[in-house]
Amino acid sequence: MTIRTLVWGENVHEQVNKTVAEIYPEGMHNQIAKLLKSDGNIAVKTATLQEPEHGLTDKVLDETDVLIWWGHRAHGDVADDVVERVAKRVWEGMGIIVLHSGHFSKIFKRLMGSPCA
Repeated sequence: MTIRTLVWGENVHEQVNKTVAEIYPEGMHNQIAKLLKSDGNIAVKTATLQEPEHGLTDKVLDETDVLIWWGHRAHGDVADDVVERVAKRVWEGMGIIVLHSGHFSKIFKRLMGSPCA
């Protein structure tokens, strides 16, 4: 069975921090995806904050078994309607793994029902 995985990343640090850009020239989300692709049981796609609907359309989410969320600086930039769309899919059974400082992300706080502060 193939696990359809979507790696979502803000893609902000890579744009504003020279050191991060040097370490992750293709973005952190793509580095995570590259490592996951080494497992033949995982089909991996990526999406970023800068894409229309942050790359998290209904169609994309419907084709996702597990969402991996990487966020740090731009939590507030994620549109509320996208947060609700992702939350709905999680409640319907899609898995979510929130990385790094994602405990401050809108989606994590929405799913936990807490400001996490």
